[in-house]
Amino acid sequence: MAEPLGPLRWPCPGSGEDGEWALATDGAAPLARLLIVSPLFDEMNRTRAMLATLLRDLGAAGVAAMLPDLPGCGESVQDFSAQSLNAWRAAMAAAARHFDASHVLALRGGALVAPPTLPGWALAPLDGDAVLRPLLRAAMLAARAQGEDTTATTLLETGRATGIMLGGYRCGAALIAGLHGARSQGEGHQVLAVGDLGVTGAAPWLRQEPAPAPALAAALAARIVADLAT
Repeated sequence: MAEPLGPLRWPCPGSGEDGEWALATDGAAPLARLLIVSPLFDEMNRTRAMLATLLRDLGAAGVAAMLPDLPGCGESVQDFSAQSLNAWRAAMAAAARHFDASHVLALRGGALVAPPTLPGWALAPLDGDAVLRPLLRAAMLAARAQGEDTTATTLLETGRATGIMLGGYRCGAALIAGLHGARSQGEGHQVLAVGDLGVTGAAPWLRQEPAPAPALAAALAARIVADLAT
């Protein structure tokens, strides 16, 4: 049985002596040590409550699980505008080493930064262009509402050259350039769709407000535990 959910610090590259925060369960001789990589941008916020529920469900099933903040996100001490895809990949690799992770679960755009050498799962993964597309469209519509004649392609090129504000996030040029055309590195990860878990209703990342989605958390935890037992 894993220990109760709790916040703790972990030594993340670029974060100095204080490191970054993670939610985690732990315990003696767990079934596995699972690193969870959250979605990117606002999908991260929308799924946070569901992921906290997932950690509790996994802990109750004897799986030690860790949900670290990406640098520049959540309670991170780092600046979001200084982040890049490579920085996030390095951070998740460091988290995997620090927590001695045996498996990884990546959600949505998190599949782009999850450690590729760990076995595990990717839930509804996205490539980099799919992450950028709705953000660029929203920025284009907002610009046109202000009387600016622009396109998503123009905004992308601006972002790759000098950085851009997307979805309330100040994105540096390195992050936009890295996301454009990016593919998941975890070719061996088992790809799951929400429908594979027998859950109906809108996924939390599609909702307007954060929601716990207990049925999805329970089904995902059960699938992971069942796969670990095979």
